[in-house]
Amino acid sequence: MTKSSGTPSDGAPPRSEGRRKFAKLVLALFALLLIAAAVFLYWPLTQRSVPAAGNDKPVDVVLVGGGIMSITLATFLQELQPDWNIQVFERLDGVALESSDGWNNAGTGHSAFAELNYTPELPDGSIETKRAVGIAEQFEISRQFWSHQVKEGRLSQPSDFINATPHMSFVWGDDNIAYLHKRQQALVKNPLFYGMQYSEDPAQIKAWAPLLMEGRDPNQKVAATWMPLGTDVNFGVITRQLTAGLQRNPNFSLHLEHEVRALRQNDDKTWNVTVKDLNAGTESTLKSRFVFIGAGGAALKLLQLSGIPESKNYAGFPVGGQFLAFQSPEIAGRHSVKAYGMAETGSPPMSVPHLDARKLDGKPVVLFGPFALYSTKFLKHGSWFDLYSSVNHNNVAGMLDVGMENLDLVKYLMGQARLNDDDRQAELVKYFPNAKREDWKLVTAGQRVQIIKRDPEKGAVLQFGTEIVTDQDHTLAALLGASPGASTSPPIMLDLLRKAFPAQMAAGWEARLREIVPSYGRKLNDSAALTNEIRRQTSDTLRLPFLDVPEGTSPAVMLTPPAPVTEKRNANEEMQAL
Repeated sequence: MTKSSGTPSDGAPPRSEGRRKFAKLVLALFALLLIAAAVFLYWPLTQRSVPAAGNDKPVDVVLVGGGIMSITLATFLQELQPDWNIQVFERLDGVALESSDGWNNAGTGHSAFAELNYTPELPDGSIETKRAVGIAEQFEISRQFWSHQVKEGRLSQPSDFINATPHMSFVWGDDNIAYLHKRQQALVKNPLFYGMQYSEDPAQIKAWAPLLMEGRDPNQKVAATWMPLGTDVNFGVITRQLTAGLQRNPNFSLHLEHEVRALRQNDDKTWNVTVKDLNAGTESTLKSRFVFIGAGGAALKLLQLSGIPESKNYAGFPVGGQFLAFQSPEIAGRHSVKAYGMAETGSPPMSVPHLDARKLDGKPVVLFGPFALYSTKFLKHGSWFDLYSSVNHNNVAGMLDVGMENLDLVKYLMGQARLNDDDRQAELVKYFPNAKREDWKLVTAGQRVQIIKRDPEKGAVLQFGTEIVTDQDHTLAALLGASPGASTSPPIMLDLLRKAFPAQMAAGWEARLREIVPSYGRKLNDSAALTNEIRRQTSDTLRLPFLDVPEGTSPAVMLTPPAPVTEKRNANEEMQAL
């Protein structure tokens, strides 16, 4: 008997039933994925039970993190309000062991003397100097703050933490040489940049920095600027010495190996800060009137745990850095400048190479880099899960959007991850032609977390530089971001004081701040006389060189606005740093 076509054999299920089972399986898998995604995106913000606060009367200030930012803020507050009870919690066994440590950053006293990314060339061929002047103004505030601390005995011998180290910009190629000359001509009109020299003479450049020129092709056209007022700064030493000064006041307490695990705001606007003692394994909670999150890369996650509405606007993108370190006296003793180059075409500003003279552990050292290091950690001594635990339903869409917008940066980081020692040596000899592979060792610096921010007009943007986030009640503040960071920690903390303590500022703090920072509220670059007055004071205290700016030196006035610049959605790209 012949079976009709398409009829299933006895006992076999119909095809439609098989398709239904497959569809159910797909739907079940999809549902599981949705549940897993929901858990992944909502779990980081879930609040767990924590111990009750052990103090009825709140302390005045809790500072999270023992880096230069928290310690600088604590120093300001102790001078302004010595009767306040200040508590600092640091998860490691000492202060300044993350990005503030001398080996974990380039140690540049950022004054925009050498960093070419601060002075972009505009479409009309002119050089924008506004951002460079702003950075230079900020560093002058840092010099005044540190000078005051030396006079007060909180910082000791200046050469322990700051040393005169000329800043150079060094380029090759006709276009780059033309740009550098225009840059010097534009900047030197400003009082803060008076004294910057320019040369295309190989002999002069060799006198400034012999390692840059020895072994170089004599037919290669090069140019350089040289600024004698540049500095090398050891932020780790500053942090440790200021901490010792703070500890002389009985109202200050430092808790090492204590990690902040939760932040909860009370009905009276105070904060419960839950801390884990990493040695004892126990948790306790402290009530505070004000909390500052200055925990470097970890600040983002703690800001998210606070639950303040402002925290929903941020995500983070971690990037690490590595340097080639030269420690032999024969090399380190022959390089006394910080020489900054120019990022290659198509590379992001964070790739700017520099050959840096440093003083670390009391000895001269030369560092070359940076080379990017991809890591999901938010801290050098952090967890590989840091990035993933910072992703939640508030920021995941923005992170994906920014990733698509910055494929060039992603491509650069992937390329850096594939570098080997031969590749690094090839980059090195562009700036140190006679360098040998056996002369250096690879060192890993600190982690940086660049900000991804929700902008009301542009949407999610990758924002470089630093940003202070405060809640509407002025009871909590966090510092996010990276460069110029440590070198401008005093002006950054002054900005925080204005935002977080407006009532106290108006009630008398501003008068006291003018004793700590004499130029407070004024711009040095507007006056050659003021520049000379302030720099003479700080140069004398910090034992740094001084140049007398001639009267009449004043910034050029832009009579017509520059041609519009077509910008990416990113903000402050010139602030990129490793």
